[in-house]
Amino acid sequence: MMYLKSAYEIREKYLRKDMLPTIFCPGCGIGSVLQFTLRAIDDLGLNQDEIVWVSGIGCSSRVPGFVNFDGLHTTHGRALAFATGIKLTNPDLKIIAFMGDGDAAAIGGNHLIHAIRRNLDVTVILINNFTYGMTGGQVAPTALKGLKGTTAPYGQFENPFDIAQLAVSAGANYVARWTVFNYLQGINSIKKALQKEGFTLVEFLSPCPISFGRRNRMKTAPELIRWYQKITVPLAKAKKMPPEELEGKIVIGEFADRDRPGLVREYLEYIKRAKKMMGWEE
Repeated sequence: MMYLKSAYEIREKYLRKDMLPTIFCPGCGIGSVLQFTLRAIDDLGLNQDEIVWVSGIGCSSRVPGFVNFDGLHTTHGRALAFATGIKLTNPDLKIIAFMGDGDAAAIGGNHLIHAIRRNLDVTVILINNFTYGMTGGQVAPTALKGLKGTTAPYGQFENPFDIAQLAVSAGANYVARWTVFNYLQGINSIKKALQKEGFTLVEFLSPCPISFGRRNRMKTAPELIRWYQKITVPLAKAKKMPPEELEGKIVIGEFADRDRPGLVREYLEYIKRAKKMMGWEE
């Protein structure tokens, strides 16, 4: 049975007290996902000095500044480009990319697809709140049809990205999606992701009461959590439902769990073959 340390123990060990309080608004779900990630790291007994946190731009991208790990707060959409450089330079490091849905799937979409295709050895923790929370409440590419934002005051009419299915199709080794209400499932999925080789992604539907909720008549985190419970369907149940019943729903669960060789292993084997061909073997 998992031993859950107190919030105080987690804070004292893993957070930079001089950076507190965080910038997150009341009811924001990013703090919950941060807690899940830190608890997963703690439960696995991972060495803080062997983990690097990388992020781009956005609310969730501020997280590396709050945790007591080495980290990079990079440019918008480019977290995975920096993560690639870190991992190939020092393969012994474990990389966590903490990203938002806009950061990962919009300006960073091409980096996301190709990091998955290459099977880059990185764990992506993806906050999906359907909005650009930091920059004014614009709708993100994950926003379901009908949802409102500053760029869609009458409701989103474009088709949304399903990031989890995109990751599965592109070849990620592990893919899961939960809401912040799924406490133990979220922690356990992050633990699985951190232990696997190759690209792993855990997506969380996260409440944003300020930029998203108040524009969609859900001004508090509990209202958003109840809404998530209405629109989410467990994977096992979804497999038995006809497509028309799944319209407007979001499936949660584990979507991929496989063991393809990661980019680092492929790269090192490539170097070995190249040296052999050139007669440079020791």
